[in-house]
Amino acid sequence: MQEQEFDLVVVGTGAGALLAAVRAADEGLKTLVIEKTDLVGGTSAISGGGIWIPDNYDMPKAGLRDSIDAAFKYVKACAKGLASDDRVLAYVETARVMAQYLQTIGIPYRCVPKYSDYYPEMDGALPGGRTMDPVDYNAAQLGLGGLAQLRPTSPGQLILGRMHINAFEAHSMLAREFKSNFTLAGMMLRYFLDYPWRRKTRRDRRLTGGQALMGGLFAALRKRKVELWLNSPLQDLIVEQGRVSGVTVLRDGQTVTVRARRAVLLGAGGFERNQQMREQYLPKPTDAAWPATPPKANTGDAIRAGAAVGGALHLMGHTWGAPTLEVPKEEKFRALFVERSLPGCMVVNARGERFLNESGPYPEFQQAMFSNHAATGGAVPAWIIFDADFRQQQPIGPMMPGKAVPDSKLRKSWLGTVYWKGETLDELAAQIGVDPAGLKRSAARMTEFAQTGVDLDFRRGSNAFDRYYGDPRRKNPNLGPIAKGPFYAMKLLPGDIGTKGGLLTDREGRVLDEQGQVIEGLYCVGNNSASVMGPAYPGAGSTLGPAMTFAYRAVAHMVGKPIALQRLDLLGA
Repeated sequence: MQEQEFDLVVVGTGAGALLAAVRAADEGLKTLVIEKTDLVGGTSAISGGGIWIPDNYDMPKAGLRDSIDAAFKYVKACAKGLASDDRVLAYVETARVMAQYLQTIGIPYRCVPKYSDYYPEMDGALPGGRTMDPVDYNAAQLGLGGLAQLRPTSPGQLILGRMHINAFEAHSMLAREFKSNFTLAGMMLRYFLDYPWRRKTRRDRRLTGGQALMGGLFAALRKRKVELWLNSPLQDLIVEQGRVSGVTVLRDGQTVTVRARRAVLLGAGGFERNQQMREQYLPKPTDAAWPATPPKANTGDAIRAGAAVGGALHLMGHTWGAPTLEVPKEEKFRALFVERSLPGCMVVNARGERFLNESGPYPEFQQAMFSNHAATGGAVPAWIIFDADFRQQQPIGPMMPGKAVPDSKLRKSWLGTVYWKGETLDELAAQIGVDPAGLKRSAARMTEFAQTGVDLDFRRGSNAFDRYYGDPRRKNPNLGPIAKGPFYAMKLLPGDIGTKGGLLTDREGRVLDEQGQVIEGLYCVGNNSASVMGPAYPGAGSTLGPAMTFAYRAVAHMVGKPIALQRLDLLGA
């Protein structure tokens, strides 16, 4: 059996894992990163790349104000007692410091001034600014070799399957701002004029979202010459004299022992791709095919390895829920994040009844599907319904607006698999197995709401979060009639973008056992650990923000420079 030795072994290559490795290298630690797949980036690389950072450095530039007091109050309320107060405080205090570190290593972020926290009615929430989006990144800085190893983004993140788009551009187009047509034309012109780059690779030179974040982190890792082993899954953690002292790894068909003088840090994602673990822990029905995360990754290996050495598990019944839909020949389901907010669509169960605010936060959307399914037996799947006007004007799932790509140009195989179409609501209802009378009542009621501007059933469009991806030209940005045939439907399932449960950690990212005692030498971040947000999703970036923040704190602790809490008064100390 081979044996090697490093100061730190990092398991996984998502945002939290790579930030830990880069930070550790900056602190002088000899670091090894191991990854079970043949690509770098994990779920982070296919994400929007946003990070939720209270009181961040870019807010004053946008004329916004925030405070640690407000952020702590908000996250504590969101966590509902399922995350310790000192861990919540550690996050809201350190997140802005971590974001500044990202900027120093070449990954600057900017706040999104109008992107509201997900629960704007809660005390401490803000109507915008805490979510930050990565500045576009030039892939040439990573190099073609590095780019080939970086996990590509999802098709839904690209224009025409090729061009990257950032959060500001996406909002401009969906909100139909005057400049949006010029923005799109500029993006296309830039891409097609960049012939020298396109000769080398089909992938866009301009990286946005999760590609910008992970491209920047991977470039920083390569610049520091940190050793990286791909196709090298973790087998077990090594425990000696009560301390985690290394790992065993399967590499090139052989088991390799790797000693870790300082620590092992787990950052290998959740367990959403493990059907057995889903059935053991998550609400039913559940299916490992439904997530919008990379297949063959996030199978809970590192969670199980941590539990095997005594690590406590927490929040295992929770996911970062999101409605998803299947697109044939795509490797994973697509999450429906924003299109359901656009005016002129509604979501119904098998009775043809609406059962939720379609524009609400995606975790609540998923939970509403489970709740209604338990009550009616007909919300898994649910159906998103829209009419000819919506189809003509709006994108949804893999379908561009009909004015750009009419039905006649869509793949023939999509009809009856990706979308269903009927000249009347009765005809559509028969195709999808939904009660026609209920469907017609719901469509008529939605049309009435569009005229009055008030959703009397679920208050859709009544807050800043709902309205962000609406049409500001309407009386209510999120409400539109469903009255003009032909009518369309798409099947939605209660998918997710990762699980929330994992190893319980303290404010330094150290893994705790069932008695609340630290397991020496073992740290854990990201979806590998139980979320600091408890069962909630305070705002866009509530996965990546904590992953990198606790990675930053973990490295500080392991090198003897722990980051002290400043506002102990908020803990009652």
